[in-house]
Amino acid sequence: MDETHVVTCFLRNRGDVLLLQRSDEVGSYPGKWGGVAGHAEGDPDSLVRREIKEETGLLDACTFVRSGDTFAVEDDSLDKRWVVHPYLFDCASRAVESDWETTDAEWVPPTEILRRETVPDLWTSYERVAPSVESVAGDTEHGSASISVRALEVLRNRAGLLVVRGGDWDELTDLARDLRSARPSMTVLENRVNHVMAESSSPETVERSAIDGIDRAYRVDAEATDNAREKIAGSTVLSLSRSGTVLDALRGAKRVFVAESRPACEGVGVAETLAEDTVVTLHTDAAIAHVLATESVGSVVVGADAVLPSGDVVNKTGTRTAALAADHEGVPLFVVTATDKVRIGGDSDDPKLESGDPRAVYDGNGDLSVLNPTFDVTPGEFVSGYITERGTIACDEIRDVAAELRLFANW
Repeated sequence: MDETHVVTCFLRNRGDVLLLQRSDEVGSYPGKWGGVAGHAEGDPDSLVRREIKEETGLLDACTFVRSGDTFAVEDDSLDKRWVVHPYLFDCASRAVESDWETTDAEWVPPTEILRRETVPDLWTSYERVAPSVESVAGDTEHGSASISVRALEVLRNRAGLLVVRGGDWDELTDLARDLRSARPSMTVLENRVNHVMAESSSPETVERSAIDGIDRAYRVDAEATDNAREKIAGSTVLSLSRSGTVLDALRGAKRVFVAESRPACEGVGVAETLAEDTVVTLHTDAAIAHVLATESVGSVVVGADAVLPSGDVVNKTGTRTAALAADHEGVPLFVVTATDKVRIGGDSDDPKLESGDPRAVYDGNGDLSVLNPTFDVTPGEFVSGYITERGTIACDEIRDVAAELRLFANW
């Protein structure tokens, strides 16, 4: 049996993936649906990018997410043993420019793979690169809003699999509980999973609700961003850490001071990105108070991983320092957040704060202990307003939002 190495690549945009229908001119599986694919003799990592460019024209809009373990597919009818190298890329555009190999291109929820005539084992290829409870729990590169969408993708995928192939409802509820506990500090993940499960009573309704939930997540986050952009347009602001919602809002500012956000220094990447659109000054975390005291900063703008019913804000360590310094200098602090990030628990509940690897702070041999808290808590009294998809709301309105969200938690 002839062995051939191939790449199968999934492009993801807003939770959907790109499926391509193979033309009659290709050498195998004409008329079947697949991902971006091609022979991978040599260096698959380089060849997959070439295939993305040739088959979709979207390479410049794509960002590598992960590759999956290779696996073999034997096709006796072709006397072929395909060795598949799976890949996943996030794609900022849906403007596909297909070539002769493709007769149709569609952006669809990945569970559509289970319902179409596809190239062999396409679902296996997708599962090798799809998000999982483990990838949600271990993601230190993205903000909580993005991670919450990945959690909904995990729930949608399992529900779709159960719809098509059968399974136990308890499997879905167990998965939902695992997702809720994967990142205890990220309230938005818990709230969005709760919202899906509260509206569902079967795998079919979970799949549909999760798809709708992903669309809703992107919509409300974008609305919060638009409201924040309008408030800070043309002004000078200070920010820290990395939040996709905040980042897009900051593009409209006249000037942005960005704290580096050690030890991971995610502020550096934010500063580099913003520098394409506006005037940016990157500075050390220790200089936050100095910048607010000596520069004409109109506001401090930060994101949130969670907002407690009291209005207290859980966010990247350094937020509390910035809030205290801003209060001293009379500079307003705004928190940009979807209302899904409001925690439903009581004020007496201790927020669940994650910590980073101590070696990121100190990797020496000294006889000392190391603190590397990932998050801190900023009292609501220092917040001038919470910029949400509903507009800017005050601290005393947060409790009402928590009560609304609590209704979804009893599934």
